[in-house]
Amino acid sequence: MRIELEKRAERSISMALVSPLIAILLTVVSAAIIFALYGKAPGEALYVYFIKPLTGLRTAQELVVRATPLVMIAVGLSLCYISNNWNIGAEGQYIIGATVGGGIALLFQGQTPFYAVPLILVGGIAGGALWALIPAVLKTRFNTNEILTSLMLVYIADKILDYCVRGPWRDPAGLNFPLTANFDNTLPALFRRSPIHLDSIFALVVVAAAALLLWRGLKGFEIRLLGQAPRAALFAGFSPKRMTLFVFAVSGGLAGLAGISVADGTMGLLQLPFASGYGFSAIIVAFLGRLNPVGILLSGLLLALSYLGGEAAQIALKVPIGITSVIQGLLLFYVLACDTLILYRIRFVRGAVKVA
Repeated sequence: MRIELEKRAERSISMALVSPLIAILLTVVSAAIIFALYGKAPGEALYVYFIKPLTGLRTAQELVVRATPLVMIAVGLSLCYISNNWNIGAEGQYIIGATVGGGIALLFQGQTPFYAVPLILVGGIAGGALWALIPAVLKTRFNTNEILTSLMLVYIADKILDYCVRGPWRDPAGLNFPLTANFDNTLPALFRRSPIHLDSIFALVVVAAAALLLWRGLKGFEIRLLGQAPRAALFAGFSPKRMTLFVFAVSGGLAGLAGISVADGTMGLLQLPFASGYGFSAIIVAFLGRLNPVGILLSGLLLALSYLGGEAAQIALKVPIGITSVIQGLLLFYVLACDTLILYRIRFVRGAVKVA
């Protein structure tokens, strides 16, 4: 007896829409089991993790702050994935965007010209886009695997930031901590004494622009066609190589924008450890949102809730903060498992396995 996956004749649209809810439900059940294994009451633990962060104004604002970079990065990743390009290195593009933009911010120390913040943001976008173009060029010119190259570049990006913050950019007045001086030009807050900055508006604009691009623009049609029917796209005159460069540049640029937004808005400096991890979590956000910009906006809020819930559970329940990564990993597993069962059915086949 062996198990095989048989491709379904057609994909169920209703199940594709419902599967994220099933994945979320299974994640909640799994989280309850994990909390029970830690000796915590599942009902109380789930309340602390999923509900309590939504009960206060300050935590609700923090939810928006955490969701903003996730949404921006995930929208860019969705364009790659829809076009069948697998950018796994958004974390590195996020870090390089923060590094390049942060370096520009340090050049304006003691100065506050009106063009400083726009230039800092452009630097972050350009840094992320150029870093993403490295695996894109390697794929189009040498047919290298973009999954491996983009992922390996994450570790190089991390070491570049580490060198800059511990070396030439270290604040002399920082008591030998690995951090830069505070930036004099930072993103303005949307409200007085609020942690929400202008980058949250950027995220909404990115969602709207991506939705229009995918469903109303010729370039969006090209992206979808190359992902779903590459041969038809070639007959239509669309270039897979140009599309690879385009989606990687856009994805990297959005990751870089997220990185410099966190550095120049939320933090106001560069420091180690940097507020990273968003680039990998955004992969979950993209798939949970069904690679749809509006769905990504909602799933970004859900993943941001998991960050806040993990911190609340660590304080109130005395559980490790690493439980957040476990729950996020389970969520991604259930999303991919549901997607697999939408495309394939499980068959139990009798007989020995044939060896060619």
